[in-house]
Amino acid sequence: MAFAWKYTRSLVFVVQMYLAMAVLGILFSPYAVLSRRGAFVACRAFCAWALWTARWMVGIRTELRGEIPQDEVMIASKHQSFLDILIIFGTVPRPKFIMKRELMWTPFIGLYAKRLGCIPITRGRGSETIAKMVKDVAEEFKDPGQLIIYPQGTRVEPGGYKTYKVGGAVLYEQLDQPGIPAATNVGLFWPKRGIIRHPGLAIVEFLPRIEPGLDKKAFMQRLETTIETRTNELLADAGFVQDEENRRPERA
Repeated sequence: MAFAWKYTRSLVFVVQMYLAMAVLGILFSPYAVLSRRGAFVACRAFCAWALWTARWMVGIRTELRGEIPQDEVMIASKHQSFLDILIIFGTVPRPKFIMKRELMWTPFIGLYAKRLGCIPITRGRGSETIAKMVKDVAEEFKDPGQLIIYPQGTRVEPGGYKTYKVGGAVLYEQLDQPGIPAATNVGLFWPKRGIIRHPGLAIVEFLPRIEPGLDKKAFMQRLETTIETRTNELLADAGFVQDEENRRPERA
């Protein structure tokens, strides 16, 4: 009975959230087409709605810790689910994401991502992808903002691991801007797949900035160590138990 109730609540939450995305996407589309500000207003409204309904419908409270960057920086965040996107976007002043090119064809998301200045990339083309990404980022940064990247290139479930991509280090070197690592535990409560949401405190934490000047190898080592160490601490604080043998998450 408890599982059925949790599933039903989660399903209702997910359905209403995407309906809200569609409604806001349609209502704000003329404003967004005419003005980049319109796209920001619409997306922030959606983030606020999604986080508010997550709190009272499925019991997910959210918290962003650390110093919120106001200047031009590159935020390199652990990515566990859609929730960390909502938390970061709803807080950072002028966020711009590097995102999969396929998402540009998604209804509403594609239009607004383009207006926000997000950078689409085609994964799996190695140095060609990196070169184009650097070029596109340099052009887009004529309009100031905070670039948000996911250095592992995809969502990673709690307890899982994927290699950190060199693209983040290339951008750090080329942009000559501080890199801000971000850790999270959101995947415990809002999984990367599936319907069920779990109640609890979902955290994204901005960690001390890495100032420009490191070489790519040193930057990648520091970035990975910083993010993974703090992410594991946040997971443990939330009661997560790591299955070291199978690298699968378990809940305490």
